[in-house]
Amino acid sequence: MSRPVIEPILITEPQRWRANDDEVELLARWMDNVFEIPGTGIRFGFDAIIGLVPAIGDVVTSFVSMYILRVAARRGVPRVVLLRMSANLAIDYLAGSVPVVGDAFDVYWKANIKNVELLKRHAVAGPLSAKHGSAGDWLFVAGLIAGLVALLVGCGAITYFVASAVWHAIAR
Repeated sequence: MSRPVIEPILITEPQRWRANDDEVELLARWMDNVFEIPGTGIRFGFDAIIGLVPAIGDVVTSFVSMYILRVAARRGVPRVVLLRMSANLAIDYLAGSVPVVGDAFDVYWKANIKNVELLKRHAVAGPLSAKHGSAGDWLFVAGLIAGLVALLVGCGAITYFVASAVWHAIAR
């Protein structure tokens, strides 16, 4: 028994985006931009507020943010764009997990707004870009991979030097 194939939806007119996905844009606005610090122009949302709750705040907001990722997957967004959206969420979660500094980062990063913009860009993209992602998406993912490799090499080097120093200290 075969499973039905679900064709991706490609929206080529911005008006159709508005008609179908206002709730996704509204969710991103509530999570990232709904409040403003008077006189500063600095905007923040429930992501920054809920993230103040130790241990579970950032987990809760990450689950809410994954809804936008789910919508993007249902729309047939290219895998490279989904990876970029996932990286936005991962950065938001990891940086937001750091006490105090992470909460300030949540005000700056706005992963939900970034992801809705990626979803909108895909929704109004041409067929080739809609199928394979843009050069910017590929560059972002390549930069992310390069950064992770550099982090891995750096951690390995630090581990080697610490282990070497401990070994020499014990061997004396």
